[in-house]
Amino acid sequence: MTPAGEMPLGMLPFGETPFAACDDCGARRDAIGDVNAVPNHATCVACGGLLAIVPQRPGCTGRELADSLDTAAARAAGGVWRFGALVHPSRTPVSWPEGDTPLVTSPALSAFAGLDNLSLKHEGMNPTGSFKDRGMTVAITDAVARRARGSVRAVACASTGNTAASLAAYAARAGLPALVFVPAGNVASGKLAQATAYGARTLLVRADFDACLALAREASHSLGVYLANSVNPWRLEGQKTIAWELLAQRDWRAPDWIALPGGALGNTSAFGKALSEARALGLIDRVPRLLVVQAAGAAPFAAAFANGFRERVTVRAETVATAIRIGAPASWDRAVRAIRDTNGVVLAVDDAAILDAKAAVDAAGIGCEPASAASVAGVRAARARGLIAADDSVVAVLTGHLLKDPDTVMAYHAGGSARANAPIAIEPTIAAVDAILSSL
Repeated sequence: MTPAGEMPLGMLPFGETPFAACDDCGARRDAIGDVNAVPNHATCVACGGLLAIVPQRPGCTGRELADSLDTAAARAAGGVWRFGALVHPSRTPVSWPEGDTPLVTSPALSAFAGLDNLSLKHEGMNPTGSFKDRGMTVAITDAVARRARGSVRAVACASTGNTAASLAAYAARAGLPALVFVPAGNVASGKLAQATAYGARTLLVRADFDACLALAREASHSLGVYLANSVNPWRLEGQKTIAWELLAQRDWRAPDWIALPGGALGNTSAFGKALSEARALGLIDRVPRLLVVQAAGAAPFAAAFANGFRERVTVRAETVATAIRIGAPASWDRAVRAIRDTNGVVLAVDDAAILDAKAAVDAAGIGCEPASAASVAGVRAARARGLIAADDSVVAVLTGHLLKDPDTVMAYHAGGSARANAPIAIEPTIAAVDAILSSL
């Protein structure tokens, strides 16, 4: 394990240990001190509901808190751990570090989306190439403390690829045994290569992601395995720093919209929590609206939104955007609450729209994996429907790096799309080069 070191003195502590509360029955548990209080399977011991970490309010104003997050000491902690006790009380986190991802703009992408100014928060710039590292640094930090008290045999996750890569890397840094459950034949090669290279035991399950998650959850119940999926409350504590960091990069001026892809809905839940807490802490004076975008072939949440969330929907998921190929999202109720609390919107866009948006992001020199581009495709669709105005301030979150799924990139550019840019075979002559230059 390579800890990031002591928390910076400039950080303002909450003053009390945070506690965990059950979403369903409201039962409260000590989140840190009693190893049995928050079991490895991250659910309530009373009713089985999901647990959420409830932080204690710091004794300062929002402006004072914002200033403390901008000190040299806080910035030196970096990324997720810049927010220190607002995330986890550990003073020796397992960190690369992660976070500090760029907030970028592109005139070409703004024009593509039909906006005056679209900003992109690129989480693909994290150490393993996706936003998963933000939650994993906190979850593995928590797992290390539990293993020291004898309750953790290994860490594990179910994954469509990115979570597996992140868990494998952070487990390796912490010296923890790791299992990753992935659906056989449905994981992008770049992600599978990462999980394998980082040393996790990669289990190719002959089933879909939802069955993988059920198996991983059962292992957490019966085999002493620490579950690090987004149902783990500490994962959300790390992932909520995506929203906090983009707000800090805007000097705590909330945009009108934050757009993000929707799969298991962990990020939707984390963003809802982040925005609610930022408002309660006085860091922002209004809450931006969330735009959650799903692939049309894996859009149970969008279907439920269209019917006012009257019932929970499941589907057999199929989409080129493998990172959001999930038919039964685990964080459903929390995500519903996030949409309602932010007056948010959920849309579905087809694979063709996702791949066109990805090509536009790539061609702008930014790049992202297919699921990331769902956020940009969704913004474009929302603008076309009049849900978003041309002069609205919008931040779209790119969740993963371009090289996560190189096979899909090459397949798209070998096709007949207007944005295709297939490699060209030429003879080794200057005339052949000149002919290509003349066609540009």
